[in-house]
Amino acid sequence: MHFGDALTQAAQTKSPICVGIDPNVTKLPEGITQDADGMLTFCKGIIDAVKDVAGCVKPQMAYFEQLGWEGMKIFWETCSYAKEQGLLVIADGKRNDIGSTCEAYADAYLHELSPIDALTVSPYLGSDGINPFIERCIQNEKGIFILVKTSNPSSGELQDLPIGDEVVHEHLAQIVEGMAGQQIGPDTHISCIGAVVGATYPEEMKYLRTLMPHVPFLIPGFGAQGGSAEDIAHGFIADGTGAVVNSSRGIIFASNGKDWKEAAEKAAVDMATTIGELFQ
Repeated sequence: MHFGDALTQAAQTKSPICVGIDPNVTKLPEGITQDADGMLTFCKGIIDAVKDVAGCVKPQMAYFEQLGWEGMKIFWETCSYAKEQGLLVIADGKRNDIGSTCEAYADAYLHELSPIDALTVSPYLGSDGINPFIERCIQNEKGIFILVKTSNPSSGELQDLPIGDEVVHEHLAQIVEGMAGQQIGPDTHISCIGAVVGATYPEEMKYLRTLMPHVPFLIPGFGAQGGSAEDIAHGFIADGTGAVVNSSRGIIFASNGKDWKEAAEKAAVDMATTIGELFQ
């Protein structure tokens, strides 16, 4: 299924929640060993806890990479397990390069049999660093999310620089929409080419939605980073589609005790309820 259609279906069937799986081994809850085995136990436990309410999960590759080859093995096992449980998988690796190296990145994560449905991509090198990923999206029914306006405090140092009558992230948004508009799902108006737009910049998000009508938004920054339900509402299309909202720490570390799975499930349900109320 076209990724834009699959993302819309997951959000409508379950919820537009994306649970960020950030398995920091130093923060694993009570009763879990702080090693590779403990990380896998934790990742699978979080997936089990949220699979009935979340539309997708977003494993953060940095935490897996910290453990070397063992961590990357766990990363792939985590992605495969999430797919088996009926979740879409967005790998958060922010990959980018040019030429054969970019082709290799695209093949590594977006090949036909990969359990990964989408990958975050940095646009800093221009279209040379994006087109190979788009080609794999078309060939293998995958997706990408291009960093447009990120949630971190210093994002404006580059993303808000003026260029003529606009700023960098606004110009980038128009480039992304130009790419996305050519790859719209057959059953929806949503593209397989998405954008990362932070909840911590709601006014920018509101304008970016007008610039990118066909682009699904991956919205980080909700909850622990300060983004509210009212803030993230700007990222959705009027019919309540077109976006998924990520929460990591607020769900996966909702408790450090033995009830960590139950607490994660409750946090996910509460978040889904809060977002759902926006469109009632």
